[in-house]
Amino acid sequence: MAKTTEDLLAEAEIKDIHIRYCRANDRLDEELMRSCFHPDAVIALHEELDLEAFIALGKKMLAQYTVTWHNTGNQLVEVDGDSAWAEHYTISSHRLPAGDKGPERDFVAYGRYLDRMERRGGEWRIARRTMVVDYTRFDPVPPSDSPFGSRGGARDRSDPSYTLKTGG
Repeated sequence: MAKTTEDLLAEAEIKDIHIRYCRANDRLDEELMRSCFHPDAVIALHEELDLEAFIALGKKMLAQYTVTWHNTGNQLVEVDGDSAWAEHYTISSHRLPAGDKGPERDFVAYGRYLDRMERRGGEWRIARRTMVVDYTRFDPVPPSDSPFGSRGGARDRSDPSYTLKTGG
C-alpha cells in the first residue's frame, strides 16, 4: 500500500521526536524530554512507569555518567490515522568515571525503543514506550588526549548545539 503525503509527514515528525528524545538524554534536558511524551504516557522498562517516575529515574541513572551518547539507526514507522507504531534501533554509550567500582569505562547498550505514538491536538507524541535492551558490553577507556583540540560537549544547555543554534 502506497503512503500518502500526510503519512510521510507524520513519519518524519515521529522520527524527529525520537531524535529529540536522544538529545534530551545526552543534554540532560528535562523540558525537551517532556516534549516527547504525552503527559499520561506509560514507559515500560523493568516495570511500567508514568512520565514523572520515568523522568525521576532518568535523572538518577544519567547522573552517574560523565557523558552519554545516543545514536539512532534504523527507524520503522507505521502510521494509521492519528496513531502510529514505531521501532527505533539505538546504540547508546555511557561513560562511567573511575572510582570504587574500577577504572574509567564505557557501558554500551544496543537496543530498541518500541513506541505507540498518538497525534492529539495536531501534535505527535509518545503515548507508550517499551525499551528493549538486546545486549550490552563494558569497554575500558584507554588514556588519550582530546582530538583536534575539542573541549567536548556539555550535558546541559551550555552545549554548543544550543549556543550555536541561538547565536549565543
